Amino acid sequence: MDHLARAHELLAVHPVVDGHNDLPWALREQVGYDLDARDIAADQRGLLHTDLNRLRAGGVGGQFWSVYVRTDLTGDAAVSATLEQIDIVGELIARYPTHLRRALTADDLEKARAEGRIASLMGAEGGHSINNSLGTLRALYDLGVRYMTLTHNDNIDWADSATDLPRLGGLSAFGHEVVREMNRVGMLVDLSHVADGVMRDALATSTAPVIFSHSSARAVCDHPRNIPDDVLAALPANGGVAMVTFVPKFVLPEAVAWTLAADRNMREHGLHHLDTTPTAMRIHEDFEAAHPRPEATVSTIADHLDHMRAVAGVDHIGIGGDYDGTAFTPRGLDDVSGYPNLIAELLRRGWSEGDLAKLTWQNSLRVLRDTEAVARDEQSGRGPSHATITELDGQRPR
Repeated sequence: MDHLARAHELLAVHPVVDGHNDLPWALREQVGYDLDARDIAADQRGLLHTDLNRLRAGGVGGQFWSVYVRTDLTGDAAVSATLEQIDIVGELIARYPTHLRRALTADDLEKARAEGRIASLMGAEGGHSINNSLGTLRALYDLGVRYMTLTHNDNIDWADSATDLPRLGGLSAFGHEVVREMNRVGMLVDLSHVADGVMRDALATSTAPVIFSHSSARAVCDHPRNIPDDVLAALPANGGVAMVTFVPKFVLPEAVAWTLAADRNMREHGLHHLDTTPTAMRIHEDFEAAHPRPEATVSTIADHLDHMRAVAGVDHIGIGGDYDGTAFTPRGLDDVSGYPNLIAELLRRGWSEGDLAKLTWQNSLRVLRDTEAVARDEQSGRGPSHATITELDGQRPR
């Protein structure tokens, strides 16, 4: 069997719904949202991981565009930057209507696939984006945001991050209320980036399926950004989906120490370690030339998926590449055109076409539909919450 040819055939019917792509932030950082300077209808190799032709070549049928903002933006500044991110996604959809279709529901995903367009959804990355306000959370939902990652790399007032020092041990009382309100409005609770205690607290509180929009298996690579086995094993009871990420420093054990050194080098040059501007990439390349980088491959990602399927079950896994949010990518998954290589590898490993259809398309569609059903039920029983962090946590936000 020609596994790659079969992968392309499968993706034509069951395209990838990818949980996380940071193109909007890359456009902000590189060109200040000037879409003429980064016209994704043209080839953007060497500048971006993402353009329309490569999305098509990769078999992408649904994309959660991350409307991420850095955690050094706080308060109203974080909210404003999130709104700007939402705005640029709207501009992209309006500029490329034959390729992209705004998607707010599971039905919209199905319609986009039938039309041959890429369903475009949004996910806010980090609870700092709502500035401790449930009203702001609802406003983001009304603007089209369909998931919120509870934290990014730093703790927030009501939740601990996986990559910060534990402060709360999980969710605060207000954090639990955020999860309940997300359930009520129909916004997916995203547990990538959060501390283990937050994962477990959110699973205990959420009446809707949760997602991990871009996280891999901790048993395969021991990094706090990955999902421990007990949490993976809890996903079937919740109905949620864990979307494997491709970021080498999260998936390849040998890359962890190298990445710490590379990040330190970036800071020594006065740049943020997540910077993917051309200047930053040149500094990365110079460092890599002097210190060869351990290289993740398609097989590395397949190893994570094998493990996640074994622990969580095939109905609870997906894909969230984190393209344009990472400086480095695995060989064979260099950009958004690479998904067929992963599907071909899984075919070689004996994954059935039915299982692969769940991985790429069906699981994400089900989670959206189930979350919409929970929201209808919740809204029939209660109205919006106007609780405040001061009221529930007994202290003013930091």
